[in-house]
Amino acid sequence: MSSKRAKAKTTKKRPQRATSNVFAMFDQSQIQEFKEAFNMIDQNRDGFIDKEDLHDMLASLGKNPTDEYLEGMMSEAPGPINFTMFLTMFGEK
Repeated sequence: MSSKRAKAKTTKKRPQRATSNVFAMFDQSQIQEFKEAFNMIDQNRDGFIDKEDLHDMLASLGKNPTDEYLEGMMSEAPGPINFTMFLTMFGEK
């Protein structure tokens, strides 16, 4: 029979992730409105807003944005724009 002794676990210590208190900046109804806006912009429903999503959303509003304009908008984010980043960007404004 195998021993019931607990083996010492060796786990790699993950780097501390920066925590975001962005959800505390808005009340629940505001977060819901931001979520609806995010979902309208995220045209391909992959959970991220990319340049194509912005283009499609602006085109649906009758605009014809240039690549330079879209790149400028995307460069305002430090990385991929998921919902948390979307909220963070609005919280900083």
